[in-house]
Amino acid sequence: MVQILIVEDDPNIASFLARGLAAEGYVTTTARSATEARRWTATLGAELNLVLLDLGLPDEDGTTLLQSLRAEGFSAPVIVLTAKDGLAHKVAGLDAGANDYITKPFAFDELLARIRAVRRNVAQPSPTEIVVGDLTLDLLTKLAQRGGRQIELAPREWVMLELFMRHPNQVLSRSQILSNVWDYSFDPGSNVVDVYVGYLRRKINVPGLPALIQTVRGAGYRLTPA
Repeated sequence: MVQILIVEDDPNIASFLARGLAAEGYVTTTARSATEARRWTATLGAELNLVLLDLGLPDEDGTTLLQSLRAEGFSAPVIVLTAKDGLAHKVAGLDAGANDYITKPFAFDELLARIRAVRRNVAQPSPTEIVVGDLTLDLLTKLAQRGGRQIELAPREWVMLELFMRHPNQVLSRSQILSNVWDYSFDPGSNVVDVYVGYLRRKINVPGLPALIQTVRGAGYRLTPA
């Protein structure tokens, strides 16, 4: 049984989601406000498998709600469903701890596919950190650690590092990195990827230990475990 909490103040959208998800075999609970959402996350606890979160709630911004839940240790995956389609809103939502971000209107089949994808990802072992060789990334605090040294990362840097650590030994092109970290198409005249790879290298290449990020000439970059 997969339990989904729908946090949506529009009764028509909430009803549509509840009916559609029930038809697919999911069990749903609906919260119409941030206050109700907090109550349900506390009540359901570990039984809650997924949250669908609208950002425009009547009593609190959904991004603020998500940030506070993550700070309290809430680890269930969250998919944002919102009419706010600006890049800044997407970045803020993902930075706050969302696993995915879908803008309204959306195709219900796409939502189902995103739910399946998110649940596959969280089904992997070690849901709160990624470990590659001697490098560890804490997905809750967004801090990296290598050689006993804690490394603070800027938001773009940890998104980039997470991308590399989820694909160790794989060559990632500049286009792939740009679309995953900045969410827009590759501009051949831009050097933003190279600049941020440089920032990341200076932070994770601890003196006395092997360099982790390699340049693959003409192809992109690769994280090679030490």
